[in-house]
Amino acid sequence: MRTLPLYIALFFGLLMAGCGKKDAASEQKAPRFNDNGLPILHRLSPSFAPLKPQQVQQKKNDIAHYFQSVWSESNDNVSFLVAQNGHILFEKYVGYAHRNKKEAIEANTPLHIASVSKVLTATAILMLVDAKKLQLDQKVTEFYPEFPYPEVTVLTLLNHRSGMRNYAYFTYDKNVWDTHNNLTNADLIPLMIEKNISLEYPTNTHFSYCNTNYALLALIIEKTTGLSYPEAMRQMIFEPLGMKHSFVFEMNKHKGQVAPSYKGNNMELAFDYLDGVYGDKNIFSTPRDLLIFDMARYNKDFLNPDLVKKMYSGYSYEHKGKKNYGLGIRMIEFDKGEPFYFHNGWWHGNTSSYINLRKEKVTIIALSNKYTKKTYTSKKLAGLFGNYPFHPKGEGEE
Repeated sequence: MRTLPLYIALFFGLLMAGCGKKDAASEQKAPRFNDNGLPILHRLSPSFAPLKPQQVQQKKNDIAHYFQSVWSESNDNVSFLVAQNGHILFEKYVGYAHRNKKEAIEANTPLHIASVSKVLTATAILMLVDAKKLQLDQKVTEFYPEFPYPEVTVLTLLNHRSGMRNYAYFTYDKNVWDTHNNLTNADLIPLMIEKNISLEYPTNTHFSYCNTNYALLALIIEKTTGLSYPEAMRQMIFEPLGMKHSFVFEMNKHKGQVAPSYKGNNMELAFDYLDGVYGDKNIFSTPRDLLIFDMARYNKDFLNPDLVKKMYSGYSYEHKGKKNYGLGIRMIEFDKGEPFYFHNGWWHGNTSSYINLRKEKVTIIALSNKYTKKTYTSKKLAGLFGNYPFHPKGEGEE
């Protein structure tokens, strides 16, 4: 048998290798929709390049120093994680998930992430927009014709420019709602109509952070998918990503089964009538699960580039200032350096901080079920990774 000339053999070898890679790639590319036709998130694959050992060690030392100087292992409750390129640089779990039962917080302990839930709600909405199941400029009246504010759109809910009042405030009026009864998302629109709740200001005239916006986005997710918000989030985000310790709190299902929250003096806080509303809050998760979620949003199949750009753009420039809000993400836009993307949360004794340094592929998560503002100091770590006016040894810019 004649031996092929070397250059011909190499050519066919490269050709076959290329075909093999193409087939493997096509086999690995998972569908973007589940069996119910819902868009789903995928894990980021392949992962980003590994970090250089010398860089890793210095950052680990600096983060450890920050943690030890801020958090007390004898008095604080916290789940804490810092990662870059998907690689965990530092994580620490301190204190009690349930103090009376002496149940310690561990890596797989779900805690209430408060308003960081808005990041996930916005993600689900944008996935539905990308799948052409709804549009950013659609008015809420197209989903709920009885909705009393005709100018409010999906976009003005996402960027907090709807002008609506916060349900946590207007339902506290005994003439509006009996606080002995649990409030739900389904109660909100009928209440606005029946009690003639006016807008706080004309729609799309300026920014005003309002939980009602995201409670309504949860209703729009339900109307669009035909599923409850907890089930839609499970099918679209939690299950596809393998976020095994993440779920939406449901009063009749999870009360008594989740980590309670505490005041700073360790007094356990009771649930109240607002704990049945979700979308703006009520997701329980862990730092590791949120890292998986954060990394998935770098996937090229996450959203089309135009929607990603809209997510990380500011929408409120009526007044001079560095602080702004995108679509489910807060931002600080400095005169120099990279925009700082984050979202904080507070609900009962739960406080949370989610930091997403896009350029540097850094994820910083701090969750506590015992009231403290220490979670918000995690932004100090940004200066370790890029051009941000924060540093773990100083307060930095507020």
